[in-house]
Amino acid sequence: MAGTSKSEKRFRFVVVGGGIAGVTCAEQLASQFPSEDIALLTAAPLVKTVTNFRQVSKTLEDFAVEEQPACVLEEKYPNLKVIQSSVQVLHAKQHMVQAENGQAFHYEKVCLCSGARPKLLIQDHPNLLGIRDTDSAQEFQKHLSKAKRMVVVGNGGIALELVYEVEGCEVVWAIKDKAIGNTFFDAGAAQFLIPSLEADKPEKALPCKRARYTTDKATASNEELTYSYNSGSKQLGSALGPDWHEGINLRGTEEVSHRVHVEYECEIKTIYSQQDFMKSPLYTQETDLGLWPVYAHLTNGKTFGCDFIVSATGVVPNTEPFLHGNQFELAEDHGLKVNEHMQTSEPDVYAAGDVCTAGWEHSALWQQMRLWTQARQMGWYAARCIAADVLGESIELDFCFELFSHITKFFNYKVVLLGKFNAQGLGSDHELLVRCTKGHEYVKVVLSGGRMMGALLIGDTDLEETFENLILNQMDLSSYGEELLNPNIDIEDYFD
Repeated sequence: MAGTSKSEKRFRFVVVGGGIAGVTCAEQLASQFPSEDIALLTAAPLVKTVTNFRQVSKTLEDFAVEEQPACVLEEKYPNLKVIQSSVQVLHAKQHMVQAENGQAFHYEKVCLCSGARPKLLIQDHPNLLGIRDTDSAQEFQKHLSKAKRMVVVGNGGIALELVYEVEGCEVVWAIKDKAIGNTFFDAGAAQFLIPSLEADKPEKALPCKRARYTTDKATASNEELTYSYNSGSKQLGSALGPDWHEGINLRGTEEVSHRVHVEYECEIKTIYSQQDFMKSPLYTQETDLGLWPVYAHLTNGKTFGCDFIVSATGVVPNTEPFLHGNQFELAEDHGLKVNEHMQTSEPDVYAAGDVCTAGWEHSALWQQMRLWTQARQMGWYAARCIAADVLGESIELDFCFELFSHITKFFNYKVVLLGKFNAQGLGSDHELLVRCTKGHEYVKVVLSGGRMMGALLIGDTDLEETFENLILNQMDLSSYGEELLNPNIDIEDYFD
């Protein structure tokens, strides 16, 4: 590393973002170029690392996400320097990143992995929370500990986890769709899961004893290592891990286990403070609502008083720091458009994870969804593309982009998503085969022209590897018909 002054430093590779995409990219580059200096810029004091990685099948992977102090990464990779600062501006033509801490970093190649930020209904409202990073999750916990009722708006992954995990607080869940979990499930799968919202939750396993790091000042104990961070910055940290709710107490003030009321096909029309609500015409019409800190008036005409509102309505790629003065091509979803080598439209600027949008021609079995799995895959592949470019080697699009695959957990069920699991983009030219055992499993297969295009598996079905193979080899399954899901036939042996 060389520099013209203390405020200017030169690295061969700079990675921006301490989330899974950024950390994976930086680790891969540090490993592949042990004699080169690499910088990782992160707005938060902690970085996200992949742990317990397991390749389940050709494309399916399972892993945990842990937050760790930067020193853990630096000890593992002596040529990797982690700098805690967000980016102020990127000068792509000059190959320079200007950080908010006043330093400037010159690079040969840069990879932008700044993730995405939550879409908030209203910015800076004291009773409206978005949950995206560790600090916002702890802010949510603080509000919940004093709450009797909350309103959750949104129907994606965070909303699904929240409404199931929260205890001791009534939840009013407002969704714009006809069924819960529309991002992942069809109406049938939603019906399969609904009883889990009403039933008592199973006993939790013993708490995980791994070291946890928080950004609050606290006393460190043997089981919880606290990383102190005292900053007035409102910068977003990287997104939460897939098991984010396991590390915090999600309990309100009420005795009930969990009580969820779903309002379908509606959104929030107006948010009122207690003072504003009492002045509104709704106050005289809805006299039995009681006194609450905040009120949500929905588009279906109903009004709910509550202690606070959670906005879980998706994310927007976090591109702002990079746009000024540069000529980036943006996709319709406002992500940085990247080609099949993860390159943006600016020379030597790569992007990976939630901040980017895959601009290449997609495989018929793959789609981009801003999920943990794809953040890791994109970060890893971006590093390989950077390495190939520097070494003058050719590289083909990685196999992980051939078939969409994702493992997660909702309502205490294992969930596997494969290919066009919701018949995305297939129009009316498809058929569905469904097998459902109440409280046990839900299996859905999407067929088009007799070939399997996707599958949704809820529960311990053990069918993921077999279905993955059937989707990848595009075998004509027309002759099997509904026998394909016959529980009396061992399909794994059949197609082995």
